[in-house]
Amino acid sequence: METNNISSYSKAKLIILTFSMVIILLFTSCENILEEEPKAIVVENFYNTTEEIEAAVNSIYPPLKEIIEEQTVILDTHTDWGYGRGSRADYNAMQGFNAANINNAGTRWDAFYRAIRNANLVIKNANKQLAISKSDIDKNVAEAKFLRAYAYFQLVRNWGSIPLRTEENMTTIDLIKSPILDVYNLILSDLIFAENNLPEIQSLIGKPTKYAAKTMLADVYLTLGNYAQARDKSNEVIQSKKYFLVQVKSKTDFQWNIFGPTIITTPEEIFYFKYTRQPGYGNWILWVLNHPSTGNFNFGGAYAHYSDATNPFYVSWPDEDIRKQLWDKINFGLGPNTLVSSKYIDPNSVDKSRGAGNDLPIYRYSEVLLIYAESSCLASNGPTADGIEALNKVHRRAYGKDPEIPSEIDFKISDYDQNTFQNLVLQEKAYEFIFEGKRWYDLKRTGKASQIIQAAKGITIAEKAYLWPIPTSEMNYNKALNPATDQNPGY
Repeated sequence: METNNISSYSKAKLIILTFSMVIILLFTSCENILEEEPKAIVVENFYNTTEEIEAAVNSIYPPLKEIIEEQTVILDTHTDWGYGRGSRADYNAMQGFNAANINNAGTRWDAFYRAIRNANLVIKNANKQLAISKSDIDKNVAEAKFLRAYAYFQLVRNWGSIPLRTEENMTTIDLIKSPILDVYNLILSDLIFAENNLPEIQSLIGKPTKYAAKTMLADVYLTLGNYAQARDKSNEVIQSKKYFLVQVKSKTDFQWNIFGPTIITTPEEIFYFKYTRQPGYGNWILWVLNHPSTGNFNFGGAYAHYSDATNPFYVSWPDEDIRKQLWDKINFGLGPNTLVSSKYIDPNSVDKSRGAGNDLPIYRYSEVLLIYAESSCLASNGPTADGIEALNKVHRRAYGKDPEIPSEIDFKISDYDQNTFQNLVLQEKAYEFIFEGKRWYDLKRTGKASQIIQAAKGITIAEKAYLWPIPTSEMNYNKALNPATDQNPGY
């Protein structure tokens, strides 16, 4: 039965990807016609049915999935525990990017803006079709806005002030950088629309729901320091009772029951990018993380990202925490204390780079619980009973205990004040979300990056390392930008 379910799910994901490719080919092959008669193609000959609008929405996903695994591993070199090997060592040096990695950052920038362009096309054109029901239009526009908000949330946290391209100005080439607050205002507006118009349950696994929008809203509010709103949005997800943590007893349970390649979905999945064991449609992160000696990935692996057992982050990590076991000591030339991640494994992947079946988490229920724990503390000027219980659920699960039952390992509210409890939550998040691209954002938004990176790695972060360089391609393409004044500091 499991095989049939997985097969059906793989087919469903392939349908999404196939639709996406059709739309991309349409937009690409008709580029010259679009320039001459854009309305004839974009409005009159497309977006005429619900299926066509859905296909256009699906075209937003491929640019994001093109680079999100790379984005994730790069973010996790900017941490107290993460290191890059070879040319990727430049990332964890925290002194800014060299020429090659500036180009790589530009590739990620371009992909996010391609996704934004595709979202803008849906948002602009779907509402013009009177033959389609308003509910169908609103649902699809909500999905497009959710994905646009996600792309801009990635861009603004890594590049700061950026050109804000929307459905209103999408034909304008030359755009000045918008203030960071304006970018966040669009993100919030998009997510509020998504929250109000996305369904509670999607017809296809992997599509966002209103609870995914609430979760991202909570994350954005936390980033902006709007703690009461972050608390309330994360609590709405908790109180929905639609999600709970998968119980584990071992490292293998984490590998196969939470992050495994054969999983269709789990009760803690809120929004993931979905992959399948089909050449070209699988997850690339396994290739860049794994090591050939483990047998965890049947194409070996590039082991381009690693950690170190002498790093204070790892040394202070309690051995009883099962998540610590997701690091293997492997001496590939950097010494016997080198650690390689075994979080994502697929011994039956069908392709080296894009053939693994593991989905990539963007938002899990454990993050909702930890957002609530931190934001409820900061909104109340100290830890709350509900907040510490939310933290303890994640903590219990990590030690193989039932998340819902109080345990002897529970943290006690009387032991913490506002500052020490926030630090406790941040540390739990650091353990929980390794290679999910969360830690650097937490270190930056809390102003703790400099102190923590210095203590763990002995590195003083260069000021230019806090923002990535705006690509040369954007500077050349967008004449409203002045390379002398609009480039990020240090570049």
